[in-house]
Amino acid sequence: MSARPPRAWQRMLSGRRLDLLDPSPLDIEIADIAHGLARVARWNGQTAGPHVFSVAQHSLLVEAIGGEILPGASPAQRLEFLLHDAPEYVIGDIISPFKAAIGDSYKAVERRLLTAIRRRFGLDAPGPVLARCVKRADRIAAHIEATRLAGFAEEEAARYFGRREEMPPAVTALAEPWPTAEVQARYLARFHALAG
Repeated sequence: MSARPPRAWQRMLSGRRLDLLDPSPLDIEIADIAHGLARVARWNGQTAGPHVFSVAQHSLLVEAIGGEILPGASPAQRLEFLLHDAPEYVIGDIISPFKAAIGDSYKAVERRLLTAIRRRFGLDAPGPVLARCVKRADRIAAHIEATRLAGFAEEEAARYFGRREEMPPAVTALAEPWPTAEVQARYLARFHALAG
């Protein structure tokens, strides 16, 4: 008799029970993602202002940047930008040095969750061009956040995230932290606008 594989259940506010080690697309709800990401702080919460800058707000910023660097992107492509950090609604925002230290164990969990999220919302895995654009938009967003919110000098931010790439004021304005409820509502609204 073979041993049962390990499970890591997380009960979501929607009532779903999500197994983090073997996630089913049927147990993923956008309301849970929006709720969780709006409450996960970027930069370990070490940002200026009365509100945390959340992963949900970072995702909105990345999606807006994606529209600038990939003009004419389809709604499905824009959703890839918006959902690129969606696994963090249950596993949290782990800083890059720690991710590097724990290596593939974390990455494997993150990949399985992102695959289930894409399946839930009918998205294909991104091709190489889109994947590169998402990474670039993520890096641009990190540079903006680092210098505007997290106290990085320009030279320090350039060392970690590359040289600054100018974005329109309407895009950089998204790096002003908002109240949690507002972030959650905006994230949900943007998802529904893109998902149709």
